[in-house]
Parts: sequence; structure tokens; C-alpha cells
Amino acid sequence: MSRIHFIIIITLTLFSFGPLRAQQTISGTVLQKNGTPIFGANVYLEGTYDGASTDEQGNFSFKTSETGVQTLVVSYVSFQPFMMAGDVSQLRGVTITLKEDFNSLDTVVISAGSLEASDNSKVSVLKPLDVVTTASALGDFVGALQTLPGTTTVAEDGRLFVRGGDAGETQIFIDGIRVFTPYTPTTNNIPTRGRYSPFLFDGITFSTGGYSAEYGQALSSVLLLNTVDEPDQEKTEIALMTVGGGLGNTQKWENSSLSVNASYINLAPYIAALPGRNDWQKPFESIAGETVFRKKLKNGLFKLYAAYDTTNFELTQEDIDVAEGVSFKLKNNNFYTNASYRGDLGRTWKIQTGGSFTHSKNELGIIGSDIDNTENSFHFKLKFRKRFSNQVKLSFGAEQFLTDFSEDFSNPSVSANYGYNSSISAAFAETDIIFSKEFALKAGVRGEYSELFNQFTVSPRASVAYKTGKDSQLSVAYGDFYQQPFQDVLKFQQDLEAQKTQHYILNYQYVANNRIFRAEAYQKQYSNLVTFNTPMPGFESNFTNNGDGFAQGIDLFWRDNQSIKNVDYWVSYSLLDTERLYQNFPTAATPSFANTHNASVVTKYWIEDWKSQLGFSYQYGSGRTYTNPNVEGFLQEKTKDFNSLSLNWAYLIDPQKILYVSVNNVFGFNNINGYQYASTPDASGNFNRRALRPAQDQFFFVGFFWTISEDGTDNQLDNL
Repeated sequence: MSRIHFIIIITLTLFSFGPLRAQQTISGTVLQKNGTPIFGANVYLEGTYDGASTDEQGNFSFKTSETGVQTLVVSYVSFQPFMMAGDVSQLRGVTITLKEDFNSLDTVVISAGSLEASDNSKVSVLKPLDVVTTASALGDFVGALQTLPGTTTVAEDGRLFVRGGDAGETQIFIDGIRVFTPYTPTTNNIPTRGRYSPFLFDGITFSTGGYSAEYGQALSSVLLLNTVDEPDQEKTEIALMTVGGGLGNTQKWENSSLSVNASYINLAPYIAALPGRNDWQKPFESIAGETVFRKKLKNGLFKLYAAYDTTNFELTQEDIDVAEGVSFKLKNNNFYTNASYRGDLGRTWKIQTGGSFTHSKNELGIIGSDIDNTENSFHFKLKFRKRFSNQVKLSFGAEQFLTDFSEDFSNPSVSANYGYNSSISAAFAETDIIFSKEFALKAGVRGEYSELFNQFTVSPRASVAYKTGKDSQLSVAYGDFYQQPFQDVLKFQQDLEAQKTQHYILNYQYVANNRIFRAEAYQKQYSNLVTFNTPMPGFESNFTNNGDGFAQGIDLFWRDNQSIKNVDYWVSYSLLDTERLYQNFPTAATPSFANTHNASVVTKYWIEDWKSQLGFSYQYGSGRTYTNPNVEGFLQEKTKDFNSLSLNWAYLIDPQKILYVSVNNVFGFNNINGYQYASTPDASGNFNRRALRPAQDQFFFVGFFWTISEDGTDNQLDNL
């Protein structure tokens, strides 16, 4: 062998075996913050296949042929990924401590006063589907929420009464922006409904107290509705019902989508077949439409929501003082639009902004008097969120509320006009601090300035949550809340102050295996409530902020869709103790809209052989107060208890056609909402009375729903 050949062979041999001789060992230990070893963590060099898993003592060791500066990566479920850059020769015997990932599912969640209804929330007491599959709800999201703890059954009203608060103390927001007129107008003893279809929403947060500093102008509760970010497919939905019809369509493009819904409701055929207690000259009629446009931008999502509805009806209602009855007619036009944007401003900043406009016009006729009113309201909002780390986040922003309300009153002998302009400026800041997976804090403050009252208020708010076990936690919350007096007062008197409540909440929550249990105790203290000295607010009334009151109680909730095959059910119970001095009350008393005990049981059962979903919903409310002028005292007596059992049945004719039937108060319970007493006594000195009964003891509904979609299987069972 020549010398040259020998050198080549030796050189090739060195190059071939060099990497083997250059291999180095990387080793170390992976621990938790408290020093506990982590078993099964994945350890590797970034961009290579070199790595290993930790053993029971948290140790790892592997060999690599890489040289120079490399990045060592350590990852494990529920911990933040760890990255360490260093020369391979120095990555021996290293000790690595992983930090907990505070975005993981087992991290504590601040839950005091908050009930989530979402497919994406960590803890949901309801799903969007529940809003329209609850038998007693009749497709109204407010009706479904009335089966949750903290609400009071006020069957003749239809709005949300929360924890001893008047319905006006609850505010509703769509995509974070205020809705000023969320309910259709109505008259006495005929329940209203929410204006907005649940079909366009995929998330609901119902805060019964202690809510974020981001939200104001609500003494008791806020209801947050989030529209669908991205529809799953293009489809057309057709509805034929005993009370009217509906048509919806969704179109999708590469970066945008559009959903449109329209409905027509006319109760004339229903009332002709099943007359109620009212004498209708023109039964309730409504035309409504909604649309949501969504546009994906480079760093965010833009939404434009709009809804319009018009309603009108005319009837004569029985009255103990008017032999021929009281005539009432109403025509309403309502338009609401909402534009919102949320997106990223770099890696650690987010922005959310938007605004809404409401135009509502009512034309009323009551016993020969005409009342016309118009409201134009605006809400503008800008919010920023800064993430300092997975443990610390800060939100802050500002918003503006504007309302212009005017009303004209006329009858053959008098005419008058009144109204008000309101401007409220607000700023808020709130921080979320997750100290560990077991302990978290939310603290914030809200400041508001009312130009109408020339008043500045400051509202501190705080919530703390502590995880007591793998599946359980405790939360406490405190907050101050302000709200300006209601429209029926401000249109006559603006020289007032904001009304105030203070909330104290203690919450326990257990979530495991598709079951959830919540127990919550609370206390609310009211101050600066508006009082007046006349039967109804008017020009002649003397208004003050001398009212006060309290509300306290316990709410319980249990939901289980695991224990019984194909059965999903929940049970809620509320105990309420409340008194207040407000409006024209001569003394502090429990108001007629509050009852001591409320309970609901909702069950849904899927029968595969029948291709059917059966459901029932039972609601109970103990008697509510009323004043008997034949007995000394004020609001000193109570009605009998309220009971209602409702049933529904959804039958899949084929994958895209559904026949739906429901009956409210199927047993025809003789419920009484209260009593009306004569204004003058009879010859014996007694005040006669009549029971205030629902316009209909029962309500029957039949509908046919047909979906035409791309996949040929999508249907409206999710909407029923």
C-alpha cells in the first residue's frame, strides 16, 4: 500500500468515527417549584431527534453528537415550556424548575357571581343549546336563564329579576357593547320577551353579582351575549310555526361570513283557536330581522351586528274600577346596531373596541290618552389588555354612554312633553394575578362621571379564588355598583344622584365527570334608592334619594349529564330574604316581585329508537307579597305559590327536518300573579278585589323546522 493510500484510509476512518468519539452526554433533573420531581417530562435539543423522558426521580440523560451552543427544551402537560441555551459541554447535571401553566384547564377559575353558558368556557353551567331546548323557555334566552339560581319567577313580566333586584337593575351587552332596549314592549300582566334570537349567539355569561369593573350602570346583574365568531358552514333555515314563520341564511367566504335571520309572528290564529282572558282588538304582531357580518383581518376580527323589529297590538283588559275595561294599544319600532373589533397589538397587547346605537319609538294609547316617546342612545367603548406573563394581566379602558329621551303626552284636556339628556363617562382598570394554580386574584376599579347629576363615583371591585381540591374551589367577591335612576323617573326629575349597591359573595364550586355543583351565599346593601310620594311618578311627585334596602340569600345548582344514559338534567334552588324602601313605599317591605323560595328542575332525554328528544321543565316560586287594604299594613300578605310544568318533544323526521311540539303549564296550574283591589270600598266598607291571572293558563306550540346545508346533516335541533 502506498503512503498516499494509507493517509486517505486513515483520514476516512477518522471522519467516520469522529462523531462517535465526539458524542457528549446531556443530563439533569426536572422539578416542580416545591422541589417535587416531575416524571415523564419530555427533554430534547431543539431541531434534533436527541432527547429523553424524565424518570420517577425527575432525572434525564441522553447522548448527542451536536456541538456548540444548542437550545435545551423541556415540556410537560400543565407546565410552561422551558428553554435553555448553552454550550453542549455545559449541559450536564443541570437542575430545571418548571413553572405551572396558568392557562391549563386545572387552574383555579374566579367564579363568584358568574354563570357561564358557553361551548368554550372552562366551566359552563349551560350550553348555548340549552337556551332553546329548555321546555319552559319558548326559545327565549331570558326564559332559559330563569331556570338558574339567583333569578325570581315573575311570570307576568318576563324580564330578569336577580337576587332581590328590580328587572331594570340588569343590563345586557352584545359582544361587550350595551343594549339599551333589550325587551319588546308590552302591557300589564302580559310577559315580554327578549328581542334577540339565540341562534346567532354561542356564548352567554350571566353574572348575578360581583362582576368585572369593565361593566357599569347595573345594580344587580349583567348578561353578556357573544355572537358566533365563525359559522361552521353555509346553510338555509326555514321555520313554520303555529304563531308565525322564520327564514335564515348563512353565507361564508374565505375571510368573511354573513348570517341573516327574519321572523314574522302573529297571534291572531292562535287566539282565535284558544281565546284567553283579554279582549283583543288586534292581537300581537311582530316583524323582526337580524344580521351579523364578520370579517377576519390580519390581526383581529371585525363584527357588525344589526337588529330591527316592529310590534303592535290593541286590547281591552279587565279592570275592577272600569266596567267596560281598560283599552290599551301599542306600536313600537326598534333598531339596534353594534360594531366591534378585537385583535392583537403585538405579542402581549390586545385591543377591543366598538360602539352601539339604539333607536326606539313607542306610540301608546291608554283610555283616550296618547303617549309617544322616542329614545336615541349610544355606547362607545375602548379596551386594552396587556399580558405581562401567564400569571399577570392588566385590562383598562374607557367608555361613553349617551341617551336622548323625549315623551309627549296628550288627552282631550291636557298636553305635556318631557324628557332628559344623559351623558355618562367612565374609565376602568382591572388586573388578573394568578399566584399559583390554586390561588388567583382579580382586582379593579371603575370611575364614572354623570353630567346629568354632576356626580363622580368610584367603584372598587375584587374577587379571589382558591382551589380546595382537584375538582373544587372557593371564591369570594366584593364590589360597589352604581346606576342612574330609571327612565320613568328621569323624564320628570333630573336633580338626583346615582343609586348604589354593595355586593358580598361567597362561592363554592365542584366540577368533575360532566357534573357541576355550585353553592353561593350573598348579601347586597342598597343605598340612594329613589323614592316619590305619589302612586306613580309624575310632574307632581317629590323625588328623593332617601331609599335603601338589603337582599341576602343562598343559591344552589346541580347539573349532571353523566349518571343516566342519554339524560341531562339540572336542579336549582334559591333562598331570598329582602326588604327595601323605595318608590312610593311608606315603609321598608319585601317588594311584590321578590319571593322567598324559587326552584327549577330541567330534564332532557334523548330516545335513539324514536329519533326524539323529550324534555320537561318544572318551576316553583313561593308566594309574593301584595297589599290588602282590608287589613292593616303594607305588602303584608302573600299570593299562593307558583307552579308550572312544561313539556317539549323534538322529532327528527330526517336528518334535516324536525317536528317540534311544546306545552307550557301542561297541568293548567291556577297561578295568580297578584290582586287588584277597588279604589273605593263597598257599602260594607270592604275593598273588593279580582285575581290577576295570566292571559293564558297554558301555551301550545307546534313548529316544523327545515335546514338546507352543505353537509346534508345539519339541523335545527341545536336551536330547539
